[in-house]
Amino acid sequence: MSISPLALVSSEARLGTGVSIGPWTQIHGNVVIGDRVSIGSHCEIGHPSPLADGTPLVIGDDALIRSHSVFYEGSSFGPGLVTGHRVTVREGFRAGRSFQIGTLGDLQGHATVGDYVRTHSSVHIGQGTTMGDFVWVFPYTVFTNDPHPPSEVRLGVAVEDYAVIATMVTVLPGVRIGARSLVGAHSLVNRDVPPDMVVSGVPAKVVAEARQILLRDGSGLPAYPWTDHFHRGYPTEAVAAWAEARMAPPAVDGDPSYMHHRTTSGE
Repeated sequence: MSISPLALVSSEARLGTGVSIGPWTQIHGNVVIGDRVSIGSHCEIGHPSPLADGTPLVIGDDALIRSHSVFYEGSSFGPGLVTGHRVTVREGFRAGRSFQIGTLGDLQGHATVGDYVRTHSSVHIGQGTTMGDFVWVFPYTVFTNDPHPPSEVRLGVAVEDYAVIATMVTVLPGVRIGARSLVGAHSLVNRDVPPDMVVSGVPAKVVAEARQILLRDGSGLPAYPWTDHFHRGYPTEAVAAWAEARMAPPAVDGDPSYMHHRTTSGE
């Protein structure tokens, strides 16, 4: 264990083995930190909140939390959490394994994401948002939740497995983004996105099937589903399942859809 003498760690906090804590970081008491977790400088971990109802902040094994990040008590993260710098996570957030939060990520709590979700810099996740597994969210995307602001009504956005949301997208309250779909950059999504489709525009409309988008590498191969060609950072068992799915026949004879690519999502 490596704790900077300039860090302030509560005696009530529960720390695993091999934990590293940088200077000027404060670890509050209502915190459970797993093994081999690295926390950078100037962080606040387990910020007290009456909205947490006494629930601890739980950080799973092998996490990397970079400097100037703030995590409120009352949230939980599976193993392999990775953040950029200056991340804020409010109470009531639940994430599976290997969640990635980009620099300046703003997670407003009371939301749930699955396994291997990757969000890039300056993503805002409003309360009530739900995401499945293997979702990608690129910079400056905003998930809203108030259908007529300001009000007490909250309609969270739902993002299904393997969906990709490109940069500078705004998703309006209550919208569902279908599995394996692609939302184009600078889109305003005000209605549900069908699975396996590409939507783009303001407001976003269906423009193509995702499989019609080709890789710009000269191969002429489809860019989607992305699991056919992008494997960096994913576990070998998931990659093996994707390869097996590519070789399997469609779910329905004569149906060229990619429904069979749900093998690892639990659908």
